[in-house]
Amino acid sequence: MANHKSALKRNRQSKKRNALNSINKTKSNNAVKKVREVLPTNPLEAEKRLKVAMSILHRSVTKGTLHKRTAARRIGRLSHQVYMRVVEAEDMEEKMEQQTKIDDE
Repeated sequence: MANHKSALKRNRQSKKRNALNSINKTKSNNAVKKVREVLPTNPLEAEKRLKVAMSILHRSVTKGTLHKRTAARRIGRLSHQVYMRVVEAEDMEEKMEQQTKIDDE
């Protein structure tokens, strides 16, 4: 345990920062999990959740919890996954429409 006044203060500060950082990391990780959770079943909902996750990740950068490149990497990878699923879903809709046109003829 610290003995000097300054060391005691530093210890208090680090405990506060540790608590705040862990809260912010948990929020950002949970936001990313929510996007990945809904991604396979509902890509349009994943797009909405992606916007929320991006906001939370940017906020973590502002508060100093995450490095800006780390947040950018996570956002980039996540948005790429969402984009690919949305494109895949749109392709499936087009194929279904073409199939119904063929069946109607």
